[in-house]
Amino acid sequence: MLQTNTQFNPGTLGSSRRAFLAFVSANKWLIPALLVAVALAVWLLARWLVGPAVVVYPVVRGDLVKTVVASGHVESPYRVNIASQITGTVRDVLVSEGQSVKQGQPLVVLEPSELNAAVVAAEGAVAEAEARVRQMRELTLPAAEQAQKQAEASLVDARAAYQRAEDLFRSGFGTKQTLDEATKNFDVAQSQVRTAELQVYTSRPGGSDYVMAETALNQAEANLATAKARLDYATIRSPRDGVLITRNVERGAVVQPGTTLLVLAPSGDTELVLQIDEKNLGLLELGQSARASADAYPDKRFDARLTYINPSVDITRASVEVKLTVSDPPAYLRQDMTTSVDIAVARRPSTLIVPARVIHESTSATPWVLVYRDGRVREQAVQLGLRAADQAEILGGLAQGDLVVPVAAGVRAGQRIRPVNS
Repeated sequence: MLQTNTQFNPGTLGSSRRAFLAFVSANKWLIPALLVAVALAVWLLARWLVGPAVVVYPVVRGDLVKTVVASGHVESPYRVNIASQITGTVRDVLVSEGQSVKQGQPLVVLEPSELNAAVVAAEGAVAEAEARVRQMRELTLPAAEQAQKQAEASLVDARAAYQRAEDLFRSGFGTKQTLDEATKNFDVAQSQVRTAELQVYTSRPGGSDYVMAETALNQAEANLATAKARLDYATIRSPRDGVLITRNVERGAVVQPGTTLLVLAPSGDTELVLQIDEKNLGLLELGQSARASADAYPDKRFDARLTYINPSVDITRASVEVKLTVSDPPAYLRQDMTTSVDIAVARRPSTLIVPARVIHESTSATPWVLVYRDGRVREQAVQLGLRAADQAEILGGLAQGDLVVPVAAGVRAGQRIRPVNS
């Protein structure tokens, strides 16, 4: 039988140790590499167990507004040329260029002396015509009525005298001369009655004399109104609130009707003129509200309202001209300033909203999102409503507070993640 006799040799252990130390000394990078490898393995294992950190967005409830964004410029809808309505000499100019004025404020005053004299003369003519009408009513008519009564009484006497003279003549006791005299007096009395009746008729309201007197009064009053109007024209007033941008008149100048003396830029009713891409035409409606800002003052926003949509399309630019009215323009707004405008074309109050970046296949009939639930990402079909530039309305599939993952995160359904609030 073969027997093996093994004996411990201390020299062998020492040489192995020396060899190991020599190997480590020759490969100093090995231990750090091993440590890094272990750490990486631990990190990969932890990541596999809990998932990567991913930014998530909560489903919120709020007001969603879809806007059409465009740029344009400020434009006053019109300028008012202020002119004199009469010929005259300028006595005073009360305003300067750049001055703000109120409606009805005096701007230019013409020499009024001749106009004042015309008013005085017209007032005298009215007083005279009024006296004539009053005389017709208080004197002429009563006198005519009294004359009519006297003529009628004389007619009664003349008729009786004629009847007696005729009876006496027929009985042979009267003469032909007496009858002729009575006949003549009777005819004269009848004529006087007719004349008196006519005088009464013409002197009453509606009669020709009375109508002529009233016509003269009306004409005198019209002349007075004209004279007063011309006197009022001697003071040229501002037709509206605004700012005077041009002054073409000085004291002592002779002005003619129709010659522009001042140019007024009315305040209010400032317009923003924009060119909108024709693809947005179907979204626009008159009356839609907007928020705007001048490029020179980007942090100052003001309200506007869509009041005009051009019925034709600019074929060279594929755009449509629209105008928005600024009913209360800020003081810094100036003609031809460049502006940026957001027109609100649709609104959804108190609705569920998610960022547009979380929606997969948003233009298809079956859009979906990745929602974080129970530590994992899960695919969820959604029903979309109104879509704005960077947000979308959720009509179904999600609830308020749900956490959704953006498309750019690059995660898959079923994957674990560590959610990080946006």
